[in-house]
Amino acid sequence: MSAGPGAGAGPEPRFLALWGEIEDLSDASGLLAWDQETHMPPHGHGARGKIQATLAGVRHAKLCAPELSELVERCAERAAPGSVLAAQVREARRVLRRVTRVPERLARERAEAVTLGHAAWSAARARADFALFEPALTRLVELAREQARCLAEDGASAYDVLLDEYEPGARASTVGLLLGELERALTPLVAAASEASVAPAPDAAAGRFPVERQLAFARSVAESFGFDFARGRIDPAPHPFCSAFGPDDVRLTWRWDESDFRPGLFGVLHETGHGLYEQGLPAAWQRTPIGEAASLGVHESQSRLWENLVGRSPAFWRWALPLFQRHFPGAREVNPERLLPLLHSVRPSLIRVEADQGTYDLHVCVRFRLERALFAGELEVRDLPGAWDEAYRRTLGLTPRDAAQGVLQDIHWSMGAFGYFPTYTLGNLIAAQLFAAARRDLGDLDAAFALGEFRPLLEWLRTHVHAHGSLYTADELVRRATGRVLTSDDYLALRRAELAEYYGVAV
Repeated sequence: MSAGPGAGAGPEPRFLALWGEIEDLSDASGLLAWDQETHMPPHGHGARGKIQATLAGVRHAKLCAPELSELVERCAERAAPGSVLAAQVREARRVLRRVTRVPERLARERAEAVTLGHAAWSAARARADFALFEPALTRLVELAREQARCLAEDGASAYDVLLDEYEPGARASTVGLLLGELERALTPLVAAASEASVAPAPDAAAGRFPVERQLAFARSVAESFGFDFARGRIDPAPHPFCSAFGPDDVRLTWRWDESDFRPGLFGVLHETGHGLYEQGLPAAWQRTPIGEAASLGVHESQSRLWENLVGRSPAFWRWALPLFQRHFPGAREVNPERLLPLLHSVRPSLIRVEADQGTYDLHVCVRFRLERALFAGELEVRDLPGAWDEAYRRTLGLTPRDAAQGVLQDIHWSMGAFGYFPTYTLGNLIAAQLFAAARRDLGDLDAAFALGEFRPLLEWLRTHVHAHGSLYTADELVRRATGRVLTSDDYLALRRAELAEYYGVAV
């Protein structure tokens, strides 16, 4: 069923036409952000910040226009329960509630602060000097706190408000319980792996891997998964990400290590999962409130599923290894017997984006606790480096050698994206539950992967996830796709199975 701008009579066409213009402004801002990461000259941040502030102000004014709110409420009166129009109204109301309560001045200041914050973070990270980032981060936190004060209702904390932007309806208390339970379950698994008498060969993915060959190999895999490069592209960037401006313009970025192919390959597979979701969103709902992903947790589930549940599977490597060897004929030491245990290693490390599956969520737990304390007034920006190092000592038993390995390693805070990190763990849980449901419906996926047949899984995801946009809430989407509410059961079952397979340990 389509709900495009030309459909039907009454207020709906005008509402959706206005909303399309607002989405266009968001895409223009996103395109500038993509350019900032990939092509903008190093000294362009000041001018770019002004442009972004102007776009944010125009978008804010359009969203706050009385006509739009009136049209949304008139559509609400006409919308049948459970209809596409009702979903459009639900999502529009959610966005309007978050925007109309925030002064335009604050929207502009946040947009400019993000651009300047990113520049400060990049310089600080390059020099491993938190002091270079501290003033910009302090400003970003102040603006986020002000935004939270504008939006808080029904007893919501500042962090609840920030979390809701990425995972609608989520509360810090609920997420905190989930992460706490997961941390308690994962900690003995990590300890068991550390104490096991077997260990993966650390050099199983080492060698000389020229960047152009890495990219060619990764592109081949992404295309085999179903990513359409006629509707997408890939470029280098300091921090891998995916940007989309509709299903026909999806942009991936990556970074690499010429002595180890894993960061480049699995970074591309991760962003490919995001890109497949974007290319699969319904074209009929593009530029409407429900044309987006259901939540960032659902979005992250797609990247985690393709990166880890497919890309690290033995069946995938039965197909991929000959292709890998054609691109890297000198890398004969890379073989399944040595590589697969390394791809499922469980060993504490310092860098989140390079963490193994067994410890990854512990990195998220650290960030969640720090963010929550920061917005509860229990932690100040100036104290973040020390708090970070202490949290890593306590949770992972490691201490960063400098701020670049520690508090400066992630881009998110420079983007003002507070409350974002928990969506990564929610994505892990959703991915495992979706994958288990796909296996039940499709049968022997391993046999298909070994032959390079990934279309059945992609089509299942298209049907059960991508095609719905945000017609349903994230919770409802997961329940409809898998037949049950989200739990950590499937995710922990995978972690335990891998521990038994590669470490010979049952926990």
